[in-house]
Amino acid sequence: QVHVVESGGGLVQAGGSLRLSCAASGRTFSSYAMGWFRQAPGKEREFVAGISGNGINTYYADSSKGRFTISRDSAKNTVYLQMSSLKPEDTAVYHCAARGGTTGVYYTGSAYDYWGQGTQVTVSS
Repeated sequence: QVHVVESGGGLVQAGGSLRLSCAASGRTFSSYAMGWFRQAPGKEREFVAGISGNGINTYYADSSKGRFTISRDSAKNTVYLQMSSLKPEDTAVYHCAARGGTTGVYYTGSAYDYWGQGTQVTVSS
């Protein structure tokens, strides 16, 4: 069982940056692949970025490439999503998710077993 809690959301102007954090419980953090998803009002949940349990492999949605960076700190049991050059269309609730896995990266929501409550990101124009 893994419990994840997101933080770091807020209101930012277009072109600005934010760093989201996802703190995970458990002593085997490196055995869990992690992902970030987002859901805007009236839209389906979409994949943002994923990282393998060992931190070596990452994968990004096309909308995230070049602007977002996912990383993890095993000493802190935390995954980060550094977001820059933010756009109004990035406004959404951002969720962190976890599943077992050391080397794989997963980009579908159904692949993940554990989800956080989410943190709101609002980008003003």
